[in-house]
Amino acid sequence: MTELPLTGVKVVDFCWIGAGSYTTKLLADLGADVIKVESSKSLDSLRLASPYAGGIKGVNRSGYFADRNSSKRSITINMKDPRGVAIVHQLIRNCDIVANNFRPGTMDKLGVGYQALREINPSLIFIGMSMNGDEGPDRTMLGYGITIAALTSFLGLSGYPDREPTGTGTNYPDHVPNPCHGAFAIMCALRHKNRTGEGQLIDMAQTEPMLSLMPIPVIDYSVNGRTAGRNGNHLEGFSPRGVYPVQGDDRWIAISISSDEQWLVLRSILGGVNLVNPDWEKEAGRKSATGEIDRAIAARTADRDGYALMQDLQAQGVTAGVVQNASDLVDRDPQLKHRNHWRYLPHKEMGDSLYNGPPFQFASGLIGPRFAAPLLGEHNREVLTEEAGLDGSDVHDLVEQGVLV
Repeated sequence: MTELPLTGVKVVDFCWIGAGSYTTKLLADLGADVIKVESSKSLDSLRLASPYAGGIKGVNRSGYFADRNSSKRSITINMKDPRGVAIVHQLIRNCDIVANNFRPGTMDKLGVGYQALREINPSLIFIGMSMNGDEGPDRTMLGYGITIAALTSFLGLSGYPDREPTGTGTNYPDHVPNPCHGAFAIMCALRHKNRTGEGQLIDMAQTEPMLSLMPIPVIDYSVNGRTAGRNGNHLEGFSPRGVYPVQGDDRWIAISISSDEQWLVLRSILGGVNLVNPDWEKEAGRKSATGEIDRAIAARTADRDGYALMQDLQAQGVTAGVVQNASDLVDRDPQLKHRNHWRYLPHKEMGDSLYNGPPFQFASGLIGPRFAAPLLGEHNREVLTEEAGLDGSDVHDLVEQGVLV
């Protein structure tokens, strides 16, 4: 494959922190030229998020920021200076996409709202990824991934029925539903633009992709008035379904049985008379004895190697997976290794650094991060002379005057 799928597509990226930055990362890793607009006066707070390379804090040393911003170029612009806004307008004349995840109205205040930019570039695709969208009584609410998870009741459904909600241990909306939906929407708009020449305004409320992943609780409440509760690891139609100890300190395996046939396979592989009970050969009997079965399984798995047990179960059609930590994912996970998911890329300050590949691949060739995340303002001269019509002396003067900071 000589060209990546989005080679030639130009993006001006105002996104920061999680979901928005991950959306534009997907585009950048697919070949789009993504220019990240930043400012040292108002940093993307992800640049100040740990972990830091070598444990040394710095705006160019955040592993979190790096992973969300691979394959992008960075420029620093003071958007409170009219000259800075004019430079951005010049960049946008020749771009395909402008992306942001600010509260509604923020881009208008900066002079780069959709209506203003549409006058400059009628075929522009503009995506806003605020928490609640551009309309409605809650449009101005500020929200992050954890806020979205709480507002949509995702957190309320996570955990055990007799305990407080546990959540997912990370800002799940930032990492899966919202960047994926954002990227899909942009790809649809690009397809439309290629056919018609028309741009689009995409108003994506980040609560909506999150709700789309929970259709059963939403529909059950809407139709039947029933409010879903927390079920721990239990799921209707699956029994047993849980996480069980294996050899090692704090090591576990997840096992999910969805049929009577799978139960017999699990029982055969684990062995032991404590799993043999005629009443448990049907799902209804197993469901009524959930606690007893979970304890019996745990007694049989505790002295087993987790990876070996996982392979034995998977080989015979039983859904099972070792609960992996970060080291396992990088060094031991066979599927991620097979897919060349992890890439080391040279970074100008952090040295060789590890990056995630995309959650998909193409048959036509390997895709993924093309180069490391940028230093703050690393590409000012390069971008502004090539794309905004400035020369080297202009860039120098504007830096001195506080416009390019």
